[in-house]
Amino acid sequence: MLPIVIFGAFFVLALAGVPLMVSLLATTIGVVVGYGMQYPLESVFLSFIAGVEPFILIAVPLFVFTGELLAQGGVGKRIVEFANVLFGWLPGGLGVVTVMSCLLFGGVSGSAIADTAAIGSLVIPAMLAKGYTRGFAAALVSVAGTLALLMPLSIPFLVYAFVSGVSMRTLSMAGLLPAMLSALALISVCMWHGKKTGVDPGGKPASLKQILSAAYRAGPALLMPVFIVGGIWSGYFTPTEAAAVAVVYGLIISLFLYRDMSFRDIPALLLKAFMTSATVMLVIGATGALAWLITAEGVAQQLANWVSSVAHVKWVFLLMLNVALVLLGIFIEPLPALLMAAPLFIPLAMAFKMDMVHMGVIMTANLAIALYTPPVGGTLFVAAKLANATIGEITRHLWIMMAATFGIVLVITYVPWFTSWLPRLIASMG
Repeated sequence: MLPIVIFGAFFVLALAGVPLMVSLLATTIGVVVGYGMQYPLESVFLSFIAGVEPFILIAVPLFVFTGELLAQGGVGKRIVEFANVLFGWLPGGLGVVTVMSCLLFGGVSGSAIADTAAIGSLVIPAMLAKGYTRGFAAALVSVAGTLALLMPLSIPFLVYAFVSGVSMRTLSMAGLLPAMLSALALISVCMWHGKKTGVDPGGKPASLKQILSAAYRAGPALLMPVFIVGGIWSGYFTPTEAAAVAVVYGLIISLFLYRDMSFRDIPALLLKAFMTSATVMLVIGATGALAWLITAEGVAQQLANWVSSVAHVKWVFLLMLNVALVLLGIFIEPLPALLMAAPLFIPLAMAFKMDMVHMGVIMTANLAIALYTPPVGGTLFVAAKLANATIGEITRHLWIMMAATFGIVLVITYVPWFTSWLPRLIASMG
């Protein structure tokens, strides 16, 4: 009964439009008071503070600032130019360029919102000029932007590594192949759309000289994830230190190499990153308070007993996990959703002898889908605003893309090889 009350109260408040942090805290305090639990309310405050004080979370505002910096500093522009030279000649070429640009930029930003905003602002006007509808352009950008969550510098990966205790360097490599599979699925949709509508039939491939020239201009940006992830994997710096290195690297290439921004632009970027980070950290703290109550009252064990009575085999549990995560992610952003869901699902996954790195990729991939699921979703609203499209216009083109990406999520879920192969290969080489 208690799990139903906790989650029911939270979802009622969230659906009523109450701010997420307030919904989480109100649910926690309301349950403690309503049930007459013998916990001092100071426990809620202390669990809130404990939720935001781990050292590894310092990386969150640093990576947020890096995403803002690179979106403003011309990195996205070079990446789009490079992708256009390589893939613009294919049927549905501009759509393919959009997907590959989001994939590459996701490797340096780690943020779905930053990815969607930076690449969308560059490619959506070009797609509209080419003849793509506003709905298709916005739908594609909103979906492709979430590829950032599976790339090596993913902020949700960082949070999951903190919660679960798995190695961030292993997790960062585990998501790379699933991200590429998701990109290939979207590319297939773009090529099919280009051929079917005739809006973008393709053209002549670029010359070797054009490819080398574009690669030279985009080189510093493309080397960033290699440099950062290589440093984490080799042990030269921790994920938290990597966030600081990413900031320094981003400043160097934006201010001195590309020169698309000046020192005068930095205060505004810092303020924007601070506001975003403050919102995220407040929600993380409130999630920590609710997670404390869930742990103290044994809610995870109650849910585990219920799931074990329903899901007698692993494949049924995995299917329930996917559905539950998508539904949770519709109402909650990926970071707080991870902090809420991980303590509940990790013990269940361990009971089925699942690999925790594999579990992290499954959880992140499902929560990424929720970011563009109507009627709400972070990347969905960003893309709609950039394309000046309604949610109805976007939804007409969104379903086939959602089917493609959810199909890949099912492959990732039931074939662990796709998450374990690359980390094992790199480990064997080391």
